[in-house]
Amino acid sequence: MAVARRYASLVGEDMILRSETMGQPGFFDAEKRLAALSKKGDPLEAIAALVPWESFRADIEAVALTPDAEKKSRAGRKPFDAILMFRMLILQSLYNLSDEQIEYQVRDRMSFTRFLRLEFEDDIPDGTTLWVFREKLAQAGLVEKLFERFNQHLNAKGYIARGGQMVDATIVPVPKQRNSREENETVKRGETPAAWEEKPAKNRQKDKDARWTKKHGKSFFGYKNHVNADKTHKLIRDYEVTGAAVHDSRVFETLLDKANTSKDVFADSAYRSAAAEEKLAARGFRSRICVRGTRGRPLSKARAAANRAKSRIRARIEHVFGTQETAPGGRILRTIGIVRARLKIGLQNLVYNIRRLATLERMAAA
Repeated sequence: MAVARRYASLVGEDMILRSETMGQPGFFDAEKRLAALSKKGDPLEAIAALVPWESFRADIEAVALTPDAEKKSRAGRKPFDAILMFRMLILQSLYNLSDEQIEYQVRDRMSFTRFLRLEFEDDIPDGTTLWVFREKLAQAGLVEKLFERFNQHLNAKGYIARGGQMVDATIVPVPKQRNSREENETVKRGETPAAWEEKPAKNRQKDKDARWTKKHGKSFFGYKNHVNADKTHKLIRDYEVTGAAVHDSRVFETLLDKANTSKDVFADSAYRSAAAEEKLAARGFRSRICVRGTRGRPLSKARAAANRAKSRIRARIEHVFGTQETAPGGRILRTIGIVRARLKIGLQNLVYNIRRLATLERMAAA
């Protein structure tokens, strides 16, 4: 006991001595650390300055806030600011964090706190609050409108769609589900297996919108992110989210962008068909879709050379998908259902454009 008391006394004396020599951390210490982060090139600081946050406020508040007339009581905690919550969703998508992880990281990291424009003593939305906020945006289908609003900002800054458009799709996987063949067939018909109906908790954990597909001989389960990006800036101009089994060509026409300064449309051979060529010509577009050889009729040297020229441009859209793939956490989703998938993938596309704008601005300033 005497040894324990002596140890406690020494620890106490050491803490007092360190407090007297070093001082308690204060406001200016935090300012110095933030200044050091800025000097090192905090990417969140650049993003915070580039995004017109207030332009999103009216759209978000319209779906996220309960109108005063519908409130049962004025008592209770004041809701968190809509733009604070939206910034938190952007952070979550940038680093692919769960609701619990983003709450912890905001509490732990000064760069995150500064990005959210919070003081150290301010309340921080918890994971449940963020989940409820995201659900409201998902159910309202708002992310498409927010994506378009940011595209308007890009156009206003001079980054209009130029040089032609590139269309492609990428698979966004979700955790695989171990269903029987009969259950999968029932889901494909748009029905719910009887055994799931009897167990509501199990039914809620089943993704009935995701689909299986094959690519290069491998099976994948999830959704597809169909994207149109412009050639010059490699910014996403439009997108569509479907189940993974939907063929790329089925959403091709809906993605075409008439605002692009060039009429050239680049895509791989999966998009080519006589009907697609006719529709492109009827709408004034120039097809730059690769041609596929057939069994017994290989491509001529001229067509193979033309394919290579088209592919050098079309391949630029792979940079878009590569950036998303190599971002923290990759592209895998841990949500259930296409409504939530549309929000998550839409946020990924929006965040890509935000990061791409930061890169373009940095290149322009160099």
